[in-house]
Amino acid sequence: MKKAFLMILFLTTSFIYAQTTITGTVKDADMGTPLPGANVMVKGTSAGTTTDFDGNFSLEVNQLSGEIEITYVGFKAKTVGYSVQQNQTQNLGSIDLMPDASALGEIVLVGRGVIDLEDDRKTPIAVSTITKAEIQQRAVGNVEFPQIMKNTPSVYVSNESGGFGDSQMYVRGFDQTNTAFLLNGQPINGMEDGKMYWSNWAGLSDIANAVQVQRGLGSSKLAISSVGGTINIVTKATNRSEGGFARFLVGNDSYFKGTVSYDTGLSESGWGFSFLLDYWQAHAKYAKGTRGQGQNYFFSVGKKAGDHNFNFLLTGAPQWHDQNFSKDQELYDKYGIKYNNNYGYNNGEYLSLRRNYYHKPVMNLNWDWNISEKSDLSTVVYASFGRGGGTGDYGNGVRYVDYAPAPENPLQGGAYIPSNGEIDWTYIQNVANAAIEPDENGNRYSKGYDGTLLRASVNNHAWYGSVINYEYDTLKNLTFNVGADVRFYEGTHFRQLTDLLGLDGRVEEFGGDPNHTVTSTFNPDPWAALFNYADEDERIDYDYSENINYQGGFGQVEWANDEFSVFFQGAISNQSYKREDRGNFEGTKESETVNKTGYNIKGGASWRFAEGHAFYVNSGKYSRQPFLDNVFPSYSDNTELAEPAVDNEEIVGLEAGYKFEMNNLQVNLNGYYTKWENRFQNVGGEYDPNPDGDGVPEFDNVSFLFTDIAQLHKGLELDAQYRITDDLRLKGYVTVGDWEYDGTSPVRIRDNNNSEFIDEISADLSGTKVGGAPQFTGGLGVNYDVIPKKLNFDLNWNYYGELYGIVDVEDVAESTLEDETYQSEKLSPYSLFDLGAAYNFNFGDNRIQVVGNVYNLLDYEYVGQKDNYGYYYGNGLTWNLAVKYQF
Repeated sequence: MKKAFLMILFLTTSFIYAQTTITGTVKDADMGTPLPGANVMVKGTSAGTTTDFDGNFSLEVNQLSGEIEITYVGFKAKTVGYSVQQNQTQNLGSIDLMPDASALGEIVLVGRGVIDLEDDRKTPIAVSTITKAEIQQRAVGNVEFPQIMKNTPSVYVSNESGGFGDSQMYVRGFDQTNTAFLLNGQPINGMEDGKMYWSNWAGLSDIANAVQVQRGLGSSKLAISSVGGTINIVTKATNRSEGGFARFLVGNDSYFKGTVSYDTGLSESGWGFSFLLDYWQAHAKYAKGTRGQGQNYFFSVGKKAGDHNFNFLLTGAPQWHDQNFSKDQELYDKYGIKYNNNYGYNNGEYLSLRRNYYHKPVMNLNWDWNISEKSDLSTVVYASFGRGGGTGDYGNGVRYVDYAPAPENPLQGGAYIPSNGEIDWTYIQNVANAAIEPDENGNRYSKGYDGTLLRASVNNHAWYGSVINYEYDTLKNLTFNVGADVRFYEGTHFRQLTDLLGLDGRVEEFGGDPNHTVTSTFNPDPWAALFNYADEDERIDYDYSENINYQGGFGQVEWANDEFSVFFQGAISNQSYKREDRGNFEGTKESETVNKTGYNIKGGASWRFAEGHAFYVNSGKYSRQPFLDNVFPSYSDNTELAEPAVDNEEIVGLEAGYKFEMNNLQVNLNGYYTKWENRFQNVGGEYDPNPDGDGVPEFDNVSFLFTDIAQLHKGLELDAQYRITDDLRLKGYVTVGDWEYDGTSPVRIRDNNNSEFIDEISADLSGTKVGGAPQFTGGLGVNYDVIPKKLNFDLNWNYYGELYGIVDVEDVAESTLEDETYQSEKLSPYSLFDLGAAYNFNFGDNRIQVVGNVYNLLDYEYVGQKDNYGYYYGNGLTWNLAVKYQF
């Protein structure tokens, strides 16, 4: 009888609790989109589940009341209480998770020690984080990758109507050469000049898991060019769960892109594989004559073996795109803001004067070793091989062709058709080049300024490096880091012919041979460029190479508890430079090896003086080695060192901020001061020390060598986010900057035709505004779930004011000669609106997402930048529409 009673009690209890279920939907609080794969656990138990494609979950519980905890990588965990009746189901509704920069490290499956995110250091910095969902919804397709950062305080993206990948990005007024870009902890700024070519990284929007914008000196332990800030790009690795997607995207000007991706997930043996492939092409980005085509590939294999994690990654984005540069306002007035004077037709075939083509495969191997509870070792070994260049005219330039159909074009000289402004390639080949006298063998060769050809300026390089970081945590509020950063770089620069335009070749003085003859041409194609480029005896104009070797060590110590934190970082490095010149001499001339030592030191503290309130201060000094192009500034002898020798550039930064976070409101206020001294700048141009009014300069090819330029950047940044309801979110920012050149710089003027110095002047730059980026910006964004889990809209507004043209150093020198104060041109302020929408629905057991974006919604006409050659108009209204199938 007793046994029967116990059996009945057991079965009754099991029946009661087996029917008790809680359900809900987990969403991104900022984007309003579902979060598939989120973990849902009953606190204090092992019971749990994950959300499906739509963010939905259903979980059986063994207690009538309790709490569940929801977690998702890159978001703040959330605990929700429940109370359910027996045999009933309780729907908890929509559960919104807030994005969290301090949780960003969770998406880093490997390389945790070498990827310096803000959460790696308890002491805060000025930081903004863009999640994978936001990147995928707003920055895929015919939009530049930097555009995803345009809603970030003190970040300006000059999206001029150039070609694909030609955008420029500024942080706190400093351009890309002075902002550090890191890919999974690997420095990717150019070793020679610090530049970033976004066309080489066109695939980042497809493979980025997150982007963290660290303004100021940043949290990286490396001695890198973080004058304006540090951009940390974290890519996908080998995913731990199985799945994939296929996406088709179309946009304005016949743009289309197809993408496929698949992840095997992590097997029981610890192996996993991931790949992504896509293809894109377009007739134009926005301006005429800006065609483009490219691919993106990504492959990753990972292995988890006990306390060790390994991941190998290979990615690349081969592409070609035709370019559009700044020009005089009169040309825009005549032909419209889409006008591009770099293309035309040759006997009916489209031909661009300026085509960029490049292929830069990047590979790295990450190894993480959890040595013990207190210590970890992280290592990344990487390599990249760049091949490609950019085309242009050679011999007699297009602008200097004696064009009989329009000998007196008032807007621009040369072979341009007055009615539409296009290059008349047919006339150049069939008339101008055909008029060259043949030699005794009947061959027509370009010599000097006779004959027009197309050439490519080639930049091939091989880059190897490694970053190693060891971390020791005492588990008593104190953490130590120490590591090394080594890089080896070899670059080769030369020119080669790409199109003879009806001629038989080129004859010129080169490499000590007065009659160097070249007849070979090479296709400006990114895949062909990997292996098919000019041998030394097929090169023209110049041919030189360099080796840059870098060895650095770094360390960090941090003490932190729940209220206070203090940190100190230091790094020291040696950089060596050496060049070889083959084009100007018979044989090879080598330079001496130059070594420069650099360092940086950073420190800071924070105080969380009440719940939701924190104050912080950071400061640092950076002694940066000069770029290679400043060490060897000569064109006639590429091994010639600058005289006097170029010293390190000195940067001092100070930053303070306040953070407030309470319930649905987040507010950040930052102030900064950056002093940059001892800049070296080499600017080419014309020089006329005794103008006689004829408009013809005495020296037509000179270099202005500025040896002590100083800049002072200071400003305030305010940004906030507020979740009004579960379905309506608001964010905004305001920044005010005061960026000026400071002091007087000596200027040496050299005639590049004979490398002789012809004059020395002094240029007073005090009070001259730093151009390129607006010094006052503001933005407002709203995100609304019209139908929860289904339909979402977002609208963003950005305002740009106090925008000055890029300082023309040649004009500065002329103003100094005339005893005048120089000021760059102030451009008109402008506002832009961007609209986006996403619709999600199920397709069987899988999911389909439709995403659309309209950029510059009101089709506003504006000038985004000005340089010494003219104006860059921004893109008008552009759009894209994508359909994505997830499985």
